[in-house]
Amino acid sequence: MSGIADVAARAGVSKATASRALTGSGYVSEHTRARVLAAAAELGYVPSTSAVSLATGRTNNIGVVMPYVNRWFFAEVLEGIQATLLERGLDLTLYDAKPGTVGRAQIFDDFLARKRFDGLIAVGLEPEDRELQRLVQIGRPIVSVVGSDEGTSYVSVDDDHAVRRATEHLVALGHHDIVFVGGGTGPHWAHVDRRRLLGYESAMTTAGLSGHIRHFRSDVTIPGGYAAAVDLLSDARTRPTALVGACDEVAIGAIVAARRLGIQVPSDLSVVGVDDHEYAEMFSLTTLQQLPRQQGSAAVELLLGQIADPSRPTTIVQMQARLIVRSSTAPVDPQLAAAALDSAATKA
Repeated sequence: MSGIADVAARAGVSKATASRALTGSGYVSEHTRARVLAAAAELGYVPSTSAVSLATGRTNNIGVVMPYVNRWFFAEVLEGIQATLLERGLDLTLYDAKPGTVGRAQIFDDFLARKRFDGLIAVGLEPEDRELQRLVQIGRPIVSVVGSDEGTSYVSVDDDHAVRRATEHLVALGHHDIVFVGGGTGPHWAHVDRRRLLGYESAMTTAGLSGHIRHFRSDVTIPGGYAAAVDLLSDARTRPTALVGACDEVAIGAIVAARRLGIQVPSDLSVVGVDDHEYAEMFSLTTLQQLPRQQGSAAVELLLGQIADPSRPTTIVQMQARLIVRSSTAPVDPQLAAAALDSAATKA
């Protein structure tokens, strides 16, 4: 295997000059740099990570910390991050910080403090846990995905806007009795789910339907959506004509529950979600598409900009979700609408 001395000899320069040309750690004329790079390519020479780190003070490694790697959204964000880093020739170290585990505590107390990365992308950390603030104190550039303004740049979809669009879509189809399903479980529930609930409430209030606002709590998973929907839909007296899932997984769980209860989607119940999950097309789910891979890629671009210029101000990239209409939503049946209004009047 060729070494730096072989590259220097082939290019006709000193080892020190060859090293500067390959690592970018000092001045080398463009002509000389091109000659050294050509020699390295001819010899198949690849600088070692440790050598580059010693010369530049950088690891060429980006850390990524996220609570789940086996759930759709997080896996998609990770793919976007990895693809963009590979394009730039950078390494990735993944920290799988599952909530409530000993391993998560170790990651925040020990591994991240070692600073074996040039910058960090934090995905889905909850503000209440104060973990993002702890990461800021490490002193490395940080970008968060699906975060909040905790002194870092961040990338997210506009969750409030997404669910307002979802709810407005149902209102435009003539639905009044619309329920929001998902979130609200655990000692504190997700920042994202709270934002989405606010979007639903805002749309309902704007449409003059504040008296119909209902939040049915559930875990934001397919089983969670299924269990909540079984309870919600079993009673014909309080059954809504439409349902907004906090995410596609909740909405898909609700569709499965409706089918098992003999409730037709969309003729008896319209269902809309948020995400455009990989299963959304299979269930013909109307949804708000949020493109998590693009969020991961955007986070890398933000982070590399901060690494190159530490004085760069924090930046917020908030993407707009796009409405994808499939066959899980339809105009409300006039008889169902009348029954819903009668039920609301009875409860009042």
